[in-house]
Amino acid sequence: MENERKTECDMPAAPDEHRLSDILSASQIKATDTYETPPQIIWIDNSTIATLGNFSASTGKAKSKKTFNVSAIVAASLAGKQVLNYHAHLPDGKRRILYVDTEQSRFHCHNVLARILRLAGLPTTTDSENLDFICLREYSPAIRIEVIDYALRQNQGYGLVIIDGIRDLMLDINSTSESVEVINKMMEWSSKYNLHIHCVLHLNKGDNNVRGHIGTEMSNKAETVLVISKNNECPSVSEVHALHIREKEFKPFAFTVDEGGLPVMAEDHSFCETPRQKLKQRAGFMDLTIEQHREALSAAFGDKPIRGFENMLQAMMTSYEAVGFKRGRNVMVKLLLYLTDTLKLVIKRDKLFYYDMTPAEAMLFDEE
Repeated sequence: MENERKTECDMPAAPDEHRLSDILSASQIKATDTYETPPQIIWIDNSTIATLGNFSASTGKAKSKKTFNVSAIVAASLAGKQVLNYHAHLPDGKRRILYVDTEQSRFHCHNVLARILRLAGLPTTTDSENLDFICLREYSPAIRIEVIDYALRQNQGYGLVIIDGIRDLMLDINSTSESVEVINKMMEWSSKYNLHIHCVLHLNKGDNNVRGHIGTEMSNKAETVLVISKNNECPSVSEVHALHIREKEFKPFAFTVDEGGLPVMAEDHSFCETPRQKLKQRAGFMDLTIEQHREALSAAFGDKPIRGFENMLQAMMTSYEAVGFKRGRNVMVKLLLYLTDTLKLVIKRDKLFYYDMTPAEAMLFDEE
């Protein structure tokens, strides 16, 4: 009997009712509450791309000059003037900027720092009191997050935080749990310290999708996502478009790098099809006709169900490519969800997928 007795320490810990009650109370939105419009801090033309309490991102393929573009954003915020097509104003008490680089060596980080100062019209031989630049290349993702968190706790004057290499805050770029955790950190920091975070993330090499699950989460939650791409006809010119923006969309602009190593506007550059338009086309399975869906699905299924999620995706990749819709796995996952939840052309029962069958017909195959 003595061994069966449970002490208080052996019992499961009771939920922290007081903590949960405090969170619930603090989270309630009431009709009698009043909220100020979040201060706008960065614009392109008349379109707001950044406000305090939110986060945004720049993305692009390797060598698209993403860091040159971010340097212009920081310089405009530091000097309170227009650089390239960015003009910025950080409010009183929020004039400081934290630049975190997770990828480059200290030598290259120093070059970026010098470029920012030159763009802002500041001397490169004197540290700016409003710009802190840290290099975290040699540390683990967990330590990088801890250092950023510590820096934000120590200085409440930051209005803008740059994380050049958000991918390096996690071990696995395709990890759902890590992606959610990192994005939650962006939302926590930006809200808790009333600042704006701008992150840099790569596009996939093979297509125009933002890399990994972190890219998907970023696109869903960010205030603005900019895409920087090299012009096909003139690789020395980089174009800036809105991949996603909550405000009205701005007119794309282009820049090149002058002999002094600084980004400058490419004034006479003409635009053709934008990366955003291409991205819409690449992810445009909703633009396919029902006839195209049926042709692809008929080829994928034949007259039998398909067993297993991965087998289903592989069959779809082959059959949809045959109707002119060649896409990667990530798009096919979204397409499958669209086919099952919206169009109702595909039914899933346990591990089997069925094409255009009623539940009763699906059960017949189950019995076989």
